[in-house]
Amino acid sequence: MDIGKRAEELAIGLTSILSVVGTKEENNVVKRIYKFFGEMDYFKNNPENLKYVDVIDDEIGRKSTLATIKGKKGNSNKTVILIGHTDTVGITDYGDLKEYATKPLELIEKLKEVIIPEEARIDLDTGNYIFGRGIFDMKCGVAIIMTIMEELAKNVDNLEGNVIFAAVCDEEGNSGGMLSVVPELVRLKESEGYEYLAVIDTDYSAPRYVGDENRYVYIGTVGKLMPSFFIVGKETHVGEPYKGLDPNQISSSITKEFNLNMEYCDVAEGEVSLPPITLRQQDLKTEYSVQIAKTSYLYFNYATHISTPDEVMNRMLVGAFKAFQNTIDELNNQYKSYCKMSSYPYAELPWKARVITYEELVEKVRAEKGEELNLMLEKLNRELLDNDKIDERVFALKLVEQVHKMWSDKEPVVIAYFSPPYYPHIYVEGNEVKEKNLLRAVDDAIEAADNKFNIVRKKFYPYISDLSYAAAPKEDSIIGVLKENMPGFGVKYNLPLKEMQELNLPVVNIGPFGKDAHKFTERVERDYSFNVLPKMVYDTILNLLK
Repeated sequence: MDIGKRAEELAIGLTSILSVVGTKEENNVVKRIYKFFGEMDYFKNNPENLKYVDVIDDEIGRKSTLATIKGKKGNSNKTVILIGHTDTVGITDYGDLKEYATKPLELIEKLKEVIIPEEARIDLDTGNYIFGRGIFDMKCGVAIIMTIMEELAKNVDNLEGNVIFAAVCDEEGNSGGMLSVVPELVRLKESEGYEYLAVIDTDYSAPRYVGDENRYVYIGTVGKLMPSFFIVGKETHVGEPYKGLDPNQISSSITKEFNLNMEYCDVAEGEVSLPPITLRQQDLKTEYSVQIAKTSYLYFNYATHISTPDEVMNRMLVGAFKAFQNTIDELNNQYKSYCKMSSYPYAELPWKARVITYEELVEKVRAEKGEELNLMLEKLNRELLDNDKIDERVFALKLVEQVHKMWSDKEPVVIAYFSPPYYPHIYVEGNEVKEKNLLRAVDDAIEAADNKFNIVRKKFYPYISDLSYAAAPKEDSIIGVLKENMPGFGVKYNLPLKEMQELNLPVVNIGPFGKDAHKFTERVERDYSFNVLPKMVYDTILNLLK
């Protein structure tokens, strides 16, 4: 099967269509993919198998394309799901070359005229890389699936089973495309009697370290949580600093405790998740004055391989308490030194370390205020929803802030909660039949691949992706901790958890090789990506259906 050239042409064509996440232009590439399938004889004869799936409650009307090929050999309901995202990040990083960002063939010549990093220059000179916004992340992968679907559609008489391809929008943003497709996949499963086997993604695969020439296939995917902390200190005049408690100092201690701390990494089968890292840290003081801040907040990116939301919450509570106590201890040490140097009497500062969850905060305030709390939350939710400039993170923060204001206890405290989004990890251990079949199907495809590349199978696709939405924890205790401690869940931020639990599928990412996703030197390597990868994806599909 020689579809490499076809896939390369399609990849360049898709890249030429601007589809920056969060814009109406996302639909341009989705419509192009729909048109591609609509012109094929199979879909002309089976138009019901090609459809758009609208993003739920999307203000700019974005949509995804869903194409299904039903095999005619035998009477198998076995079905493989393929996914790929059609949006990209923006193009402002290209600077003066912005107009060429979506013109790969012209961009190659323009890059020869400017200074670029040495590694990118070497790759450019080889002629084995194609540059352009989205060519690597992930229009190359989408093009490969399109060519495979085209091949399958030519010979449905010999295809035993079915293949569904979801070309989804908004992956680089809030995954609105995939989150809208998941309920549709469940609906199709029920109406058509499909037996779903696995989800295959062809998102990008990059070197993991300097000089890494391995080609990676990932069975499973990393998860993501956003541990967040709302910190209440004690205000004071800067002329009396020891009479107050600076929430920024507590925030800094929490950052020191969690940030890039390997103690908080997940390890599974020797594979280590990335450590937590801050995504935001700031105080909430709105004006300049010589009064210190009263409150601050911060949140972290927290990658998971095996840890569930309840386990992460427990670590948050322990770690934040440790950080809070360290702050108090350091303050007392400094205050003691200050008193000694100033010849003042020393008395231990009155602060006590306290860390509670958002769920506990709500319970305490409800015990005091009763229905008044519910009415306040309903009113606040309406007001915040009317402001389209407030994203999910700020929405959650505003809820925590206002609930705390209703609490009679005004002493310093840290409130731990989760900010959206939530991406479940999917750990393909090989214990279940579907997991074993996927592992075997991928291994057989790798074994049959061109051996001039060192293809390495690993667990946990390391970049956050839509693969996470193929499953979700089923335990009520785990999901309960997530819901009760994520302010705005079910109001501003929604997940089709029931449908994700219903799918409950193992996943694999078999993606093109390249470098510098989200950089102006973004590029995909030709040889492996177009000459080896398509057959490997194709073989994995057929191996699964067998």
